[in-house]
Amino acid sequence: MNKKYIKRPLYLNKISPYIGKNIIKVVVGQRRVGKSYLLYQLMHEITTNTPKTNLIYINKEQHVFDHIKNAKDLVDYVEKHTKPKVPNAIFIDEVQEIYEFENALKSLNASEQYDIFCSGSNANLLSGELSTYLAGRYIEIEIFPLSFPEFCEFHKLNTNQDTLLKYIKYGGLPYLINLPLEEDIVYDYLKNIYNSILLRDVVSRHNIRNIAFLERLVEFLADNIGSLLSAKRISDFLKSQKINIPPNSILNYLSFLEQAFFISKVQRKDITGKKIFEINDKYYFEDLGLRHAVIDYKQPDIGMILENLVYQHLKISGYDVKVGKMSNLEIDFVCEKPGKKWYIQVAYLISDKKTREREFGNLLQIKDNYKKTVISMDPLIDNDYKGIHHINVLNFLSEIQ
Repeated sequence: MNKKYIKRPLYLNKISPYIGKNIIKVVVGQRRVGKSYLLYQLMHEITTNTPKTNLIYINKEQHVFDHIKNAKDLVDYVEKHTKPKVPNAIFIDEVQEIYEFENALKSLNASEQYDIFCSGSNANLLSGELSTYLAGRYIEIEIFPLSFPEFCEFHKLNTNQDTLLKYIKYGGLPYLINLPLEEDIVYDYLKNIYNSILLRDVVSRHNIRNIAFLERLVEFLADNIGSLLSAKRISDFLKSQKINIPPNSILNYLSFLEQAFFISKVQRKDITGKKIFEINDKYYFEDLGLRHAVIDYKQPDIGMILENLVYQHLKISGYDVKVGKMSNLEIDFVCEKPGKKWYIQVAYLISDKKTREREFGNLLQIKDNYKKTVISMDPLIDNDYKGIHHINVLNFLSEIQ
């Protein structure tokens, strides 16, 4: 493969230990976040270390592969292009476009002849029977839009407030390096990507007829980032707009948007009792640029936008994230990964004593010894407050946590 790419070592390092092993490597994520280029990077890595490897490459977004429609077509193509007496590695981009691809992967994996890599734009890519059959035989890696350090590297920009504003406004889709970072040009591109995700990964996949409602729902979510939402609350709001959709249908539509990696649902967790609440979740956008393609970026929205930004960086850093609840208090994020727990409050500016007491006070009510942090856009942060760390968002985003 002669494709030029910028390395994304965060993901390569996660997959590298499984190269050459009889484990299916599954790369998932929203369209246009760079899954194809990660596959190119992996192909280069393999042929550099094992030059005799025979690469079998299929990209279902290219017309030349239109004839591969189902599992049988896929197996036939792979067998036709397999070479004897050398390692064979299979790369399938957007594998969900192949009908019953699961059966093909199951068969190819069982033969133990192939190093298998595939990508897809659906969160339920491996589910049901295949997931059970392949338990312990596949590894799934989610690819996100560019982190802030990657954005700086891709665009050759310095880490400063001006670059942060560009990142907030335009998001982290990698293709933006090919465009001038100007609003008209960027948002025209992002609107096309938004339409593609909705039509291909939501409307077409789930046979949705009420496209107007789907678009209205996305607009509502874009206008309510970080708000506690239930299907009933959304349904009640839509009724006030003369749109009558039952809560169960709304839950389905929200699930479809999640499966396409367009939005993320964050549940609430009781900090003391460990209970997960079943209603009133929060929703964040996978990419803020796409959110701004839905409704215009406005400075008054900076508080919710900042919260989305912090959430996405925590996910890129590998944390499981919940909203914390303790009596009548809310903690923006309770973040966990093996051996670590972190409580985070997000505020635009700590402008007065009342705001300080609210943002720091909630964290002070938590009596364990895990790390507690307030993240804001205050330019000068002197000291921690009563043991609670206070950090500027630029510093927070500048490294994987």
